[in-house]
Amino acid sequence: MNSTYTSYSGKLLKEVMPIATDITQLVGRTPLVRLNRLPQIYGCNAHLLAKLESFNPTSSVKDRIAGAMVVEAEQKGTISPTKTVLIEPTSGNTGIALAMVAAAKGYRLILTMPDSMSTERRAMLRAYGAEIQLTPGNEGIQGAINLAKELVNQIPNSYLLQQFDNLANPKIHETTTAEEIWLDCEGDIDGLVAGIGTGGTITGCARVLKKKNPNIKVFGVEPANSAVLSGGQPGAHIIQGIGAGFIPKVLDTSLIDEVLKISDDEAMETGRQLARQEGLLSGISSGAAVAAALKIGCTSNMSNKRLVVVLPSFGERYLSTPMFNNVSSFQPKIDGCI
Repeated sequence: MNSTYTSYSGKLLKEVMPIATDITQLVGRTPLVRLNRLPQIYGCNAHLLAKLESFNPTSSVKDRIAGAMVVEAEQKGTISPTKTVLIEPTSGNTGIALAMVAAAKGYRLILTMPDSMSTERRAMLRAYGAEIQLTPGNEGIQGAINLAKELVNQIPNSYLLQQFDNLANPKIHETTTAEEIWLDCEGDIDGLVAGIGTGGTITGCARVLKKKNPNIKVFGVEPANSAVLSGGQPGAHIIQGIGAGFIPKVLDTSLIDEVLKISDDEAMETGRQLARQEGLLSGISSGAAVAAALKIGCTSNMSNKRLVVVLPSFGERYLSTPMFNNVSSFQPKIDGCI
């Protein structure tokens, strides 16, 4: 029987949603939404559209690469649920996404993660049945990577997915994320803004979008305290999910027109304002990406241009972090904006 779905406004959205065979088939096709109040507050004359990756099953963009890396390895005959132990270093969201995929497919999963990551992330990982081994927070993601490599050498039939090196990472963004953006914008896009963690999102999207329109500008975002891509030194920061402290192998820097450095405070403040001004409860890296987009939109050459900014994750798993610890007296402020 045919059925239809309507939005809050009553507008017809779609006809008949096919029944998914498992949760991994529900990844992708995330919506774009216009940012309205924040651009007005900051005097931003660009049109900002947020790509809400929180609409994925585990509420983050990492659902895309988790499924892609596992499926590709399965298709090559490298792994199978009956014999393989999956191992991966993570700052949290990739681990959560992999835990979902592992649970749905029947894999044992061991994750290594800095102990500085939010408590919500650890709780979610355990809820999915993943095993966690924590590394010192001051070692950053590199400490988690080192431990993961040690475990692979110690545990028989284990397999390291290697999100920072795995070409399935940017490839899935080429075939899904970028195409979704182009389709939903009907080709009307002037710029892309995305945080850089593994580099998969920005690399995959930029490859496709620049091929379709070479005039599209691509802006990367990294923590000011660990501005490695801008020629700085790796350092401690609280913008979970970006700023790995090294240049990942899957990142193609030739596709990036400019990298913006965003401070911890800017990321947190903008993240709070996304919730209060736009109704978008988002993570710290989303705050960093929007802070960068607002700065870009404040420049004269971006007046009336359309910028798509990727919001990687939902904010609920960040409620224990400094971003939401004290929001009662928050006032919006981003250096470099009016």
